[in-house]
Amino acid sequence: MRSEPSRSALEEARALVAEDMARVDRLILERLQSEVSLIPELARHLIAAGGKRIRPMLTLLSARMCGYRGEHHLALATAVEFIHTATLLHDDVVDDSDLRRGKATANALWGNKAPVLVGDFLFSRAFQLMVGVGDLEVLGILARASAVIAEGEVLQLVTANDTATSEEAYLRMIAGKTAALFEAACEVGAIVAGRPRGEAAALATYGRSLGMAFQLVDDALDYSAREAELGKAVGDDFRDGKITLPVLVAFARGSEAERAFWRRTLEQVEQTASDLAEAQRLLARHRAIEATLERARAYGRAAHEALAPFPRSPARDALSGLVDFCIERAY
Repeated sequence: MRSEPSRSALEEARALVAEDMARVDRLILERLQSEVSLIPELARHLIAAGGKRIRPMLTLLSARMCGYRGEHHLALATAVEFIHTATLLHDDVVDDSDLRRGKATANALWGNKAPVLVGDFLFSRAFQLMVGVGDLEVLGILARASAVIAEGEVLQLVTANDTATSEEAYLRMIAGKTAALFEAACEVGAIVAGRPRGEAAALATYGRSLGMAFQLVDDALDYSAREAELGKAVGDDFRDGKITLPVLVAFARGSEAERAFWRRTLEQVEQTASDLAEAQRLLARHRAIEATLERARAYGRAAHEALAPFPRSPARDALSGLVDFCIERAY
């Protein structure tokens, strides 16, 4: 079994920055305070639902690897987590999701209006934290990432239920929707530490590659994992008519009859109780999951290579281990 090394890699990374993460958690609670009681109530609901906190962890680890000894990385890690949480609130509304990580989504409990507005509040809090750091380059990186994430979300909306989506367009969408925040989370760690531009660029490449691998593994897991491992119902992407890389691979390799199946189930979202099993059969027939994971492994190799300019250290080993965690959770 390869799942044990992946858990160990995540646990080791978390242990290395445990003290800083505890301070980030306190800063999160502090900045969630508002006289409007629904804001902290709703935001805490999502944060309490769990999650690996990989994105803020990346900021803390990157800053540590770059030798940073100040306090600003805490605010930046908190800002990264707020941006991520805001996008989750918005995503669940757009997707009309009822569950996240096995628990009721905010929109399932409070309706759609409140999560959208609280997501906006979290974006505002994130920018207040960035401004407090007082570094225009850092502010520019995270502001640009926020814009790119929004573009990726809109692109996902445009390509939803469209089996004619190209692999290139799909990869461009996840580069914005998912990888952009991974990239920014890592890059600001180098910038706040005052490291040379080349090191910041290397960390940006690491984060972007890790984010791409992370999303592609999620795509594969949606058709192959147990619900307890995935934190959501298996087949959610299929039931929502989402176009992901495994589907694009199977569609490209399939017969006309198989393509008609994908058009009916994903474009028209006309599904029967047995259709998910048929989708899984077609994905297996055309080795679409394996193709997706091979693409993820290629991004994982790129992430490892991006760390080469940095000397060996516990932080670099932890960043490398997070790549392994990302890939190995698929097995």
